Amino acid sequence: MSIPSGAPVAAPRVPEAVHRRRWAILGVLMFSLLIVVLDNSILNVAVKTIASPAPTGIGATQSELEWAINSYTLVFAGLLFTAGLLGDRIGRKKVLLAGILVFGIGSALAALSSSPGELITWRALMGFGAAFVMPATLAVLMNVFERDEQPKAIGIWAGSVGLGIAIGPITGGLLLEHFWWGSIFLVNVPVVVVALIAMAVLVPDSKDPAPGRVDPFGVVLSIIGLVLLVYGIIRGGELASFADVTVLAPLIGGLLVLTGFVWHEKRSSHPSIDISYFRKPAFSAAVAAIALVFFALMGVTFFSAFYLQSVRGYTALESGLLILPLAAAQMIFAPRARLVVDRFGARAVCTVGMLLVAVGLAAFALFDADTPLWVLCLVFFVQGTGMAHIMPPVTVAVMQALPRERAGSGSAINNTFRQVGGALGIAVLGSVLSTVYRGDIEGHLDGVPAAARDVAGESIEATLGVAEKLGPAGKPLVAAANDAFIGAMHVTALGSAAVALVGAAVVALFLPGRPAVRDERAEAPQDTGEPVRQS
Repeated sequence: MSIPSGAPVAAPRVPEAVHRRRWAILGVLMFSLLIVVLDNSILNVAVKTIASPAPTGIGATQSELEWAINSYTLVFAGLLFTAGLLGDRIGRKKVLLAGILVFGIGSALAALSSSPGELITWRALMGFGAAFVMPATLAVLMNVFERDEQPKAIGIWAGSVGLGIAIGPITGGLLLEHFWWGSIFLVNVPVVVVALIAMAVLVPDSKDPAPGRVDPFGVVLSIIGLVLLVYGIIRGGELASFADVTVLAPLIGGLLVLTGFVWHEKRSSHPSIDISYFRKPAFSAAVAAIALVFFALMGVTFFSAFYLQSVRGYTALESGLLILPLAAAQMIFAPRARLVVDRFGARAVCTVGMLLVAVGLAAFALFDADTPLWVLCLVFFVQGTGMAHIMPPVTVAVMQALPRERAGSGSAINNTFRQVGGALGIAVLGSVLSTVYRGDIEGHLDGVPAAARDVAGESIEATLGVAEKLGPAGKPLVAAANDAFIGAMHVTALGSAAVALVGAAVVALFLPGRPAVRDERAEAPQDTGEPVRQS
């Protein structure tokens, strides 16, 4: 809307004292986000070690490893929406401090786990804390930056994810080479202490000044629906089948409850979320893009750790170093994505980003046990470049569609779709990987004792474990396991690339194009004699 001639310029909504330290606040928010991202990226390189028998690891099975990852995801995704609402209502700083504290306690307990069951429990506690961290960081960001600086700040915020991806595997590899497996969780504790102090000193509190009445029924429906849905997805991945009643029941139940949630919100006089936002094509396309890109990438991230360590024989540290190009691309391009969007529009930038991700994923279908390292690094760089040009624009589209006062809800929507998409990616693509692998390896298990045959077909790690026990007679089984895994990886990679292509089609059809060129002379504010704050 144009400003009438002679009208005073509207006062900035961000207080001057907060505005002056906005970049320092962003640094603290990135540090807080880094804790959550760091933990997941560290765990990805540690799965092989944790699966080893004591004292090296805790002898976790493939299923228990998946639950060590997914218990975190289940609680995290189930509570994200509620955490965002609580932040809007009681204050984002309070929620952020509480979430980081709980995450730190869960990390310390996870480090001291003596069994897979304990590790799964404490990972769930970490997910509880992280659910209150992730949406709060983005909500605070939206309340310390003016609208014109938000795309730049979100780009830097997204780039910190790349930093976590880079630091996590390397840190994990170094810790695993010099300390016991629990050190990958214990390292979170000092980071949490520093984050709490910095946050208490620098970060301002903010909340919705007029939150309205509480919608407890809607909140309960959202938690039950998301938990059931994510549990069904995870269970399907665990069984490598989505036809089992223990998969279908929670999936259908979760979808029904979430349908009831939408119906309730549309008719409520005080809804937790305004469902009408999803009627905006750009908003819906943005959240769909978030879900689809993480669906495609999370499944690949899960199996690439086994490809690099089990098939290629790299250590956890070496595997972490190989992921550096992906992280470097995100750190380089994510903060600058807004400049490309300003020139070409979100539709073109995100479509090309999705196509780059699809190309990177499809390249895994060409990998074998001898693929040159430079090819791996190039593919990871292409994937990181694609993600860096997707996440900032779609996050801006989601966050700027909602009023600043509802930033917590917007952040929760953004992160909920990301987590559900990621969980679905691990489950579905993990199921594809397991099914194809089992089908290929079963014909090579004739010499394996009957008692160990079923276990040997579970995963490449299980097969290699059985082959090691067989001694020299197990060498042909090692070669067969590598071939079967690579074949299964090829199928899974093509499935991932297909999902990324669907994402490209969605953003190409529904995201806004290049913004119209504005007449800066017509829109220039009138001189009222009042000082103008410099950004």
